[in-house]
Amino acid sequence: MKPAPFDYHAPAALDEALGLLHELEDAKLLAGGQSLVPLLNMRLARPRAIIDLNRVPGLAGIRREGSELVLGAMVRHHALERDPLVRSHVPLLAEAASHIAHLAIRTRGTLGGSLANAAPAAELPAVVLALGAKLIIRNLERTRVIRPEEFFTGALQTALAADEMLTEVRVPIPPPGTGWAFVEFARRRGDFALAGAAALARRVVLCGVADVPLRLDDISDLAKLPMRGDLHLSAESRREVATEVARRALARATERAA
Repeated sequence: MKPAPFDYHAPAALDEALGLLHELEDAKLLAGGQSLVPLLNMRLARPRAIIDLNRVPGLAGIRREGSELVLGAMVRHHALERDPLVRSHVPLLAEAASHIAHLAIRTRGTLGGSLANAAPAAELPAVVLALGAKLIIRNLERTRVIRPEEFFTGALQTALAADEMLTEVRVPIPPPGTGWAFVEFARRRGDFALAGAAALARRVVLCGVADVPLRLDDISDLAKLPMRGDLHLSAESRREVATEVARRALARATERAA
């Protein structure tokens, strides 16, 4: 199928993009397009306008500022996987990025696009929650800082207003010797995870088990938390898988810390 008609805009500056987002009715931002374009082609999404962010400078940088790693919203998944700053300072993020779909998708998909899409099985929402990251959100009038636990409000739902854009993610650099690991279970390599676990020291965050990333204080909490059931896995089977990936992630994180 082909998309329904829409107006296409390719701003060359962030303020121009924010201005379009403010002025246009029913506009969608195009980052990597790995989620949006299939929805357009199947006509499950019919926006009146598309704002392409790929020509906006300054949104794809990776830099260190003091005790934080600052990641632009347009940083590609493959860059997260391979960038030396990410691999040396926040290896949990690099390991999780390597699990995302296939190389072709990682080459185009973006950090900001994944977070704004808020798919329950996505790896990066769970990882930014585990890392205690700060999400920087802008519109024409203001900039606000929000935590992941406030940003993700439901399946495919976030706290972003219609005129707001996620512009960067600030990740605290864990202290030296902090254990980390990302483990997930999928039917095939590249499929959405049936359950995944991001571990940082003794902190564990799950993806794929609920509408939003699920932070655990203790693995025993899994016995009482509601699990998502679907065509692929019942709620109780998903609880068993989630328990196993959480245990493996914690064990691996402990081993790396040692």
